[in-house]
Amino acid sequence: MELDATDLRILRVLQEDAKISNIELAKKINLSASPTLARVKNLEKNKIISRYVGLVDPAALGLKMNVFIQVSLDRQESAALDRFEQEVSRFGEVMEVYLMTGDEDYLLRIVVPDIQALEHFILDHLTKIPGIKKIRSSFALKQVKYKTALPIDS
Repeated sequence: MELDATDLRILRVLQEDAKISNIELAKKINLSASPTLARVKNLEKNKIISRYVGLVDPAALGLKMNVFIQVSLDRQESAALDRFEQEVSRFGEVMEVYLMTGDEDYLLRIVVPDIQALEHFILDHLTKIPGIKKIRSSFALKQVKYKTALPIDS
């Protein structure tokens, strides 16, 4: 799907406020309500807009620690990678998983309330996954920047 300047304006507004009404969105992008709604539906249909979510403050739920975990596997063959990805995706603490280049195979971002919960996650979950060779973790001391909106140029 080819995105034009109006589609990009819609995406910018919705990334900032997904609860905006269609009428308000139409005003912000200088289009009438009916074509605005049609464009949004088209963006959804074509999976440009994949879903709408509410962003929750982790600290409000007691999840005060962001931990980045680097994992190396014994073997980097497809079956081993698939097995690890399926296993690690089951854990609620895991927010993001990336297959990496370089020395480590995966980078995980997890959220936990405290060091005891991290210990539990590593010892009772992560180390139980077959094929892990090495686990290294780093704690975020401070979140300097966090955003969910993608950079959209018009």
